[in-house]
Order: sequence, then C-alpha cells, then structure tokens
Amino acid sequence: MRAHPHPIIGIPCYTGERADTNRPLYGNNQTYVRAVLRAGGAPILIPPAEPEMLDATASHLDGLLLSGGGDVDPRYFGEEAVAECGVPEPERDEAELWLARWALERRLPILGICRGLQLLNIVLGGSLYQDLPTQYERPLLPHNRAGKVRNFIAHDIAIDPQSRLAGILRVTTDEVNSFHHQALKAIGEGLQVVATAEDGVVEGAEMPGYPFVVAVQYHPEAMEERVSSQRLFSAFVEACQQ
Repeated sequence: MRAHPHPIIGIPCYTGERADTNRPLYGNNQTYVRAVLRAGGAPILIPPAEPEMLDATASHLDGLLLSGGGDVDPRYFGEEAVAECGVPEPERDEAELWLARWALERRLPILGICRGLQLLNIVLGGSLYQDLPTQYERPLLPHNRAGKVRNFIAHDIAIDPQSRLAGILRVTTDEVNSFHHQALKAIGEGLQVVATAEDGVVEGAEMPGYPFVVAVQYHPEAMEERVSSQRLFSAFVEACQQ
C-alpha cells in the first residue's frame, strides 16, 4: 500500500438504531477512533456494503481494525446457535468477513479486538465457544464484566515472552478489562495463541510470518491511560505506515 504521513485505518461499522428517534444507523464506538487518532492514524468508518463497494473503499486502506461488538453468527463456523448466543448482524458479519479475507490476502496490517479476534479466527477456519459459562470445560474467571466501567480491571493475562505481542507491550503479564461471553475454541490455521487468562481462555493471538496481524480478547481502546494499550495502537499504526 501507499505510504501516508497518517496511514488510513479502516474500522467497520455495526448496525443499530438511534435511541431518541429509532432511525437506523451505522457507527462504532468513539474509543476506537480516538485510540487510532492518538497513535497517529487517520481512521475511516466503513459501513456494510456489497463486495464491489467494499473493494472500492478498502483499496485506500493502509490497515484494518476489527473492533468489538456482538456475536458472529455461528453458521460461519459450522454450528447452530445455542440459546445463549446473541442475535446476529448479517450485514456486519458479511462485510467484516469479506474485509478480513481481503486484508489477509494483501498482507495488510490487522488489529483485532474482542469480536475482532473471534472473527479473525473464524476466517482462518477456527471455531468459538458460543457461551463460556455453559460450554467451557474448566472453572472460569469473571470474563463478562458488563455493567462495570470500561477500564475496570477484571483479571491478569500471561503473554508468551517470544511473541510479537510481548515485544510490543514490553511485558509478559498484564492486567486487562473483560467484556465477553465467547472465546476461541478450535484455533484457525496460521493463528498462534500468545496470551491466555489463568483459566486458559485465549486472550491474544497473532500470525507469524505476516507483517502485522495481532488480536486481543480484551479492550485496550477503553484503557487509554495504560502504557501497554498505547503501545499496542502505536505499533499497529507504525506497521500501517510501512
């Protein structure tokens, strides 16, 4: 891709409604946009569209940020939805799956966050625990801290000292927030687990051999005060500049 003084980072949108008018909207949380801006990137929100239109937008990107959000439809990893699985967003699922494949084919830098990690795993042929409390085989830490402030520290993670993630964060353990009820189960082809919680739930993964494909299960964009979060976004934007 072309080099920009401020690389263009695509952030796909979710679908929703404006609370006061019930008008349909496309958007994403401001925290992702601000995190990219602080790191020197130029964020652009990408609404769901047909592949031809997505390709027209994606051709201008220097990097792709796959953000958090609702559950991906389990049919994309060959399962029927369990009762605890969230209502899917078909437009978003289709657009993000297309964009992730497009970016991987072109070796474009990718940063995945929460749902973004899960979606990346699905693209690579992996699967998910649709609901950790009812499907996970071991005692669980409190991963879904819904109702807490977004920078609430839920638990620690252990990071592989040899991983790109450890090199970026400059730590091998970190404290993270946690707002998810799903997680990686079967690991997709080419994806390497590099961080876990004490209960074994995957908290970080990357793709060796790619310029930059790193994804985490927690929400660093909501912990802007933490140096490790700043380092992650800075490393992503730096990779996009190249």
